[in-house]
Amino acid sequence: MADEINPWSSNQAIDVEKLFSEFGIEPIGPALSDLPEIPYFMRRGIVVGQRDYRQIATAIRDKTPFHILTGFMPSGHPHLGHLMVMKEVVWHVQQGGNGYVTIADREAHAVRGTPWEKCRELGKEYLSCLYALGFEGTTYFQSRNERLKDLAFEAATKVNFSELTAIYGFSPETDLAHAESVITQVADILYPQVDRAPAPTLVPVGIDQDPHIRLTRGVAHKMRMFTVEERDGYVSVRSKNAPDAALNAVHKAFAGSKKYEGHVDIRGLPCADVSQKVRSIEIAHGGFGFFTPSSTYHIFMPGLTGGKMSSSIPESTISFYEPEATMRKKVMSGITGGRMTLEEQKRLGGEPDKCSLYLLNLFHMVTDDLELAGIRSNCVSGAITCGQCKKDTAERVVSFMKDFREKMDAAAEKIEV
Repeated sequence: MADEINPWSSNQAIDVEKLFSEFGIEPIGPALSDLPEIPYFMRRGIVVGQRDYRQIATAIRDKTPFHILTGFMPSGHPHLGHLMVMKEVVWHVQQGGNGYVTIADREAHAVRGTPWEKCRELGKEYLSCLYALGFEGTTYFQSRNERLKDLAFEAATKVNFSELTAIYGFSPETDLAHAESVITQVADILYPQVDRAPAPTLVPVGIDQDPHIRLTRGVAHKMRMFTVEERDGYVSVRSKNAPDAALNAVHKAFAGSKKYEGHVDIRGLPCADVSQKVRSIEIAHGGFGFFTPSSTYHIFMPGLTGGKMSSSIPESTISFYEPEATMRKKVMSGITGGRMTLEEQKRLGGEPDKCSLYLLNLFHMVTDDLELAGIRSNCVSGAITCGQCKKDTAERVVSFMKDFREKMDAAAEKIEV
């Protein structure tokens, strides 16, 4: 399966249901009940999966601390395909999350060979997009964050090459810098819990990035001093090479607890309360006390030419500083879900779910659900031709881009690199 999910590929088809089944990703729907409001990217089926999102939804509901982090590899100019994860981050910051964004220049340099100065220039473009959307929080370049590098080194003690081979399909020809960039991404995901206090941490990603999430969740567990397990009638706190003083502190913290070789058993308290206290003891004795990171998974916005939208395929996407005429040309050339002839279109209607332009509207261009429903209805009924829909979409794209570029330019002063 490793060769089927390549986080660095720009041309891959992913079987979402198979991925969910094999790796235990859950649908997003059941985890949303605690949210005070459901954002459009979840309502519209753009964000489709999750790992442990319920703890994030609970934190939003209860107004308790949580972190939200994502990263961008500056190997090409940002484009519309990058906006969804940015919007997810901004929305969660608006719900009270501590925002973190990393510019993955180490990854770009190791995997794509992007020169450091080019990484800096492109990274600034990504940050201007984020600030244009209203992002507030912490941003950094991997190569300039010494604390991150120290955390990556510590995380690397918990990972071997057999594991990297199993997850990513690495071979003896894989260079060490590529492997190091992976460990740096693990540190990125855990970094908010070091920079601030440990708290539930959400990482919104495209489905192809799940290997990074799986690896980091495993590392976070390995870096804990204790596991806290709910047993039949009691809670067991089990040492994972914790110092004797830390295990003794756990025993003393819970009246009536029983200490054994390597574990302490506690009765009469909820597992969540025990976990919270044990985490504080672990931190007091030099441990990390990490929460296992959560994740959400969004589907790809398809490219205008089909397949994944990617900066390596210029015709597939629209970047933020293209001339208006180029944007219109790309939209008018986009693959649609139309029929072979106008007569068939009017008789059978179009297929919006196969149309790159309808999905462009669904992802970004039409914010009102009723307006989007009208576009879909007119397509399915054959009331509108693909030509007219392309013209309407082109106008939305041009208007959106003009407004967004102005916001990007205004946000430039916020970027410090």
